[in-house]
Amino acid sequence: MAEVRVFPLRCPVRNYAWGQRGLRSAVAQLVASGDPAASVEPERPYAELWMGAHPSGDAEVLDGREPPRTLGSWLAEHPACLGPKVCDAFGGCLPFLFKVLSVRTALSIQAHPNKELAAKLHAQFPQHYPDTNHKPEMAIALTPFEGLCGFRPVEEIAAFLRAVPELRVLVGEVAAEQLERSVSHDPRGVSAALRVCFTCLMKSEKETFTQQLSRLVERISQQAAEGQDTSASNGDLLLRLHAQFPGDIGCFSIYFLNVVRLEPGEAMFLAANEPHAYLQGDCVECMACSDNTVRAGLTPKFIDMLTLCEMLNYTPAPSSSKIFPAVQSPLDPCVFIYDPPVPDFTLMRIEIPSSIKLYLISALDSASILLVIQGTAVGTSTAAASEMTLRRGSVIFISANESISLHLSSAEGMLLFRACCLL
Repeated sequence: MAEVRVFPLRCPVRNYAWGQRGLRSAVAQLVASGDPAASVEPERPYAELWMGAHPSGDAEVLDGREPPRTLGSWLAEHPACLGPKVCDAFGGCLPFLFKVLSVRTALSIQAHPNKELAAKLHAQFPQHYPDTNHKPEMAIALTPFEGLCGFRPVEEIAAFLRAVPELRVLVGEVAAEQLERSVSHDPRGVSAALRVCFTCLMKSEKETFTQQLSRLVERISQQAAEGQDTSASNGDLLLRLHAQFPGDIGCFSIYFLNVVRLEPGEAMFLAANEPHAYLQGDCVECMACSDNTVRAGLTPKFIDMLTLCEMLNYTPAPSSSKIFPAVQSPLDPCVFIYDPPVPDFTLMRIEIPSSIKLYLISALDSASILLVIQGTAVGTSTAAASEMTLRRGSVIFISANESISLHLSSAEGMLLFRACCLL
């Protein structure tokens, strides 16, 4: 019998406290739909679904063999199934981790190091930075999704420094005035002035920033209770984050970082040194295989303020520039490609209309992982052990140079996402 090279995966769930709970979570919905035997606890958080061969959460191969092998161990035995280019470039390892996230409360203010900094941090603090790899990420919204990403245009930050006196106290008058002058008189000095302002804020003494945050929350709460418009102080978001993380310096980051709102299908790419935080909503995410995260607020985890302030990209840009475009494939109008400027991964959104009843998931020269978000079909492949039933929540591993024929059976068509590595 030929070696099975296309097969379903059973993928681990992460129950982090910030995840949406029970069947309100897209992660839980996908797990329950994809595996009818799965049980979902109503008040348990279902934060992430991990689809890949990450050592901390390796998927199980469902190829009929008992007990099931992990995807990582299967790939160690069959490295050629990654594709020759991927195998050579990444040492026989799957270079990406594919995820679904369901965010109820904000994740930390964070950034990820480039490879050079990752190696340095790992050598100095291996307990906090466990590997030497970079960790670029891309998030594509499944539902309306909200996050912080990159520094705002400096004019917006200067406006907040005028409208929010508590922020100005923490930044300091000298740094605030330097940033305001740079807007009109020293455009080349904007990044340097922004670095000084943000660093002054994040290094504020705890007693000082908790006092100023308390004053700000009290003032905004009173204005909101009186029916006043608090948008000049970003009041709604401030109160929401403070309710989730009371007394946390990260609450002030909303005055420096863009608030990015994605509609389903829209994406944002998080390059090395880009400050960001996910706030709420459901998304698919793909990232390079690494656990290196530098955090500075909105988290109970280890905070490395000095490293974060030194590493960040302090180039201001509007929130609209953070939305990463998808490009329709010239070979298949159903496929929309998100191809970031890193070699580790590419994402595809596949929208099959209800008018199509037979569709080919094309072969690639890279291994890939396919996730079904909507619709049902029977999948057949010469590299599969048998027919596969694909429904919402199904996850399929496809070896390099293999394809799947889908025989659609749903009236609404299908929506799928595919992670791969196109070198």
